[in-house]
Amino acid sequence: MRQRPTLHSFALAALAGGLLLATSCQKNEVIADDVVSAEDAGQGDEENATTADLVEAAAPQDATDSASPTVGGLADMQRLLSGCATRTYDAKTRTLTLDFGSTNCLCPDSRYRRGQLIAVFSGPYRQAGAVVTINRTNYFVNDNQHLGTRIITSLGGGSFDLSVQNASIIFANNGGTTSWTSQRRYTRTAGFGTATILDDAYTITGSLTGTNRRLVSYTATIQQPLVKKFALGCARHFVAGTVEIANSNQKAMLLDYDPAGTQTCDNVASVTFNGKTHTIYLR
Repeated sequence: MRQRPTLHSFALAALAGGLLLATSCQKNEVIADDVVSAEDAGQGDEENATTADLVEAAAPQDATDSASPTVGGLADMQRLLSGCATRTYDAKTRTLTLDFGSTNCLCPDSRYRRGQLIAVFSGPYRQAGAVVTINRTNYFVNDNQHLGTRIITSLGGGSFDLSVQNASIIFANNGGTTSWTSQRRYTRTAGFGTATILDDAYTITGSLTGTNRRLVSYTATIQQPLVKKFALGCARHFVAGTVEIANSNQKAMLLDYDPAGTQTCDNVASVTFNGKTHTIYLR
């Protein structure tokens, strides 16, 4: 039976410009290495998005007070952080620790995590110029180990830059290793100044360079800014924007999140490769 090509979804705050393309059982022009590059970039961006969500929601309103309320409200924390995870904040070192424990913890996004996310704040999270440095300690997602440093620099007004340095994913069961660096800029277009992230909207620009698990180098460049909205029914997928994915040994393919040009909150996207465009469905 023929199946439609599909594109895996990203985490709620897929602010990092994900690219996760799944193969279909029908034959198509998307060459295997291109698909692997897209999958690898997507998995990294997906978890970057979750990390950014968690850190923003769990960040202290007052970085000088260990007992400070979180930036995100209770609803955000319950939606993002599993009951088997713990949050601690030490104002002396301005360090936020999200600890998922040493055994797999089922999270609200239906992924299993273990280990720690450790974020160090230079100042108030949303203050222009403030920097948050995020590292991971024995951190696994669905038994794949995620490594590397994420640096968030606030631009004020709820916008920020994200620099991903020396990142890698070591896949379980000897599945190989993917590595990359990326630069993203998130420009907030709605929702700044409220306690919740549910009314946020962003446009995202930037690029990524990496090596996929087959040791093929690739780039992923946002051609038209990605648009992310967090309104109910919209948060799961980008509603607009295009990303070009190019391997060192193949032609580029273009992923379009809004082929109809309507910014509808749906799961319809398209992939163009070798002059031919295919409709895909996000999941």
